[in-house]
Amino acid sequence: MGCQSQKQKPQSESSLPSVEQEKENYGIPEELVLLPLGTTLPVTQFREIWAYLVAGREHALDLSHPITDLVYFGAEVDSYGKLTDIPNFRNVASFPGRKHFVAQSNSRSLTHFILKEGSTERQELIRDLLEASRPYDGLQINFEYVPAKSGDAFLSFLKELRAGLGNKMFTIAIAARMRTLENDVYDYAKIAPVVDRMLVMAYDEHWSTSAPGPIASMGWCQRVAKYSLDTIGTEKLIMGLPFYGRSWGHTNVNRAYIYSTIEEVKEEQKINDIQRENGIPLFRYNLPLSVTVYYEDDYSLSARLEMYKKMGVISVGFWRLGQEIPSFWQVIGRE
Repeated sequence: MGCQSQKQKPQSESSLPSVEQEKENYGIPEELVLLPLGTTLPVTQFREIWAYLVAGREHALDLSHPITDLVYFGAEVDSYGKLTDIPNFRNVASFPGRKHFVAQSNSRSLTHFILKEGSTERQELIRDLLEASRPYDGLQINFEYVPAKSGDAFLSFLKELRAGLGNKMFTIAIAARMRTLENDVYDYAKIAPVVDRMLVMAYDEHWSTSAPGPIASMGWCQRVAKYSLDTIGTEKLIMGLPFYGRSWGHTNVNRAYIYSTIEEVKEEQKINDIQRENGIPLFRYNLPLSVTVYYEDDYSLSARLEMYKKMGVISVGFWRLGQEIPSFWQVIGRE
């Protein structure tokens, strides 16, 4: 790193933002009354508590945690439409609750290809998904990149899986919405009748290339939850919460330069030492870096849970095990 981080003075209680300031700055709903910072909210047990476990990180699973449904992540679809990276069921066989197999597809062009109705690739993928789900209690589909023209094919794909799963649970992880969008491939109202649960990924409100901000601010989450409750209904809805945080730097110097810009940089940074590597000129310089980090702790998580509980949400899910503050389980696990 080109610069050393500086220690910051800890905030005194008097310098911490007031509840009113928190509501103004971060969109905390007026009806959500927060306790003073440093305490935890009295979160009551939810009917279902779902949690994702990534294959290879099985050590993050603690069987004493109050998890009802474990979602084992995650098989992928390769460039030929074949299911790959299927995790070994034996790694989670000791979990006492329901276990769900999850499959993902992370390319719009690939997803369009595998969803094409009547194609051999689609039928083989459906067969492979059903086979991989055999030892599990359910299957979850996590296709976050379905292209706009594939909406009908996606819905029929889900219906075929539903029919093939029989009595097993069929669930979907789906992008957060606050209103109905025209020609939306993730139309909540159309998908809800096909599945047993819909986990709404109410996180990544701000992402790696956006402006800095909360992963899931309270006001944004409230609007997502209200729309989800109205369109999905209480019984099928799982509100997803993040365990992770993100950082943003104030500058990103990774780019291509034309020669005139190179000269400008040399002048601004007072570069006098030009080196050569096998004849190619190069120079180095350091920049001060300001970093902003938003993250989740037991207070912010319990505040969001308390809000959801008051709104009528009865099931929640977390991405992902191993990223959380350990004391969180003492909050949600308390009767």
